[in-house]
Amino acid sequence: MQLFYLEHPKDEIILSAEESKHAIKVLRKKEEDILGFTDGRGNFYKAEIRVADSRKCRLQIVSSEQKPKQHNYHLHIAIAPTKNMDRFEWFLEKATEIGINEITPIICSRSERKVIKTERCTRILLSAMKQSLKFHLPKLNEAISLSDFIKQDFEGAKYIAHCKDGKKNELKTEDKTEKVLILIGPEGDFSPKEIELALQNQFKEVSLGTSRLRTETAGIIAVHTINIK
Repeated sequence: MQLFYLEHPKDEIILSAEESKHAIKVLRKKEEDILGFTDGRGNFYKAEIRVADSRKCRLQIVSSEQKPKQHNYHLHIAIAPTKNMDRFEWFLEKATEIGINEITPIICSRSERKVIKTERCTRILLSAMKQSLKFHLPKLNEAISLSDFIKQDFEGAKYIAHCKDGKKNELKTEDKTEKVLILIGPEGDFSPKEIELALQNQFKEVSLGTSRLRTETAGIIAVHTINIK
């Protein structure tokens, strides 16, 4: 199945020029064929092609249904954007494929990147959602300083994954909870002051394994660990 994105559901759908070309020229769809759509909020629509135009394909919605979430938890990853934006975008893509609900870019004292292009990142999330046949689009929050972020109220388990020596439980051994928030720091890791601030705000220190991981790899390990619990 090929999944398309429909932000604002209407009875009649008109595909963009790019998507029209993809549907008609690449997928070789024709009139009366059915395409699948999601609005990223769990709704799945079937639409019939009425005008098979490779520049302006027109469809009519013929059925709709609410799809349940494909994982039984709410995972929020707060992660420092990487200096190399390609790596951060890779994280967004793979995290969406595995299963994530919410992402917040956090700006830390050792962050080498303090600005991200939200619109581009959203496009990557959309593409990954469609490719992996998911019906819920992860929420991408605006970038925020770590100090402001961790003072907010959050429900559920709160963890900080860092590289500082000390006794830490492995994330995979922690009890499973419905809501999880995990902090992932920048390439230079969280500063001692930031770690202490997190602990003061009831975050629990955890390890993601014995290897020293890149930021984006640590993010994916965290997502995967929660996914298989």
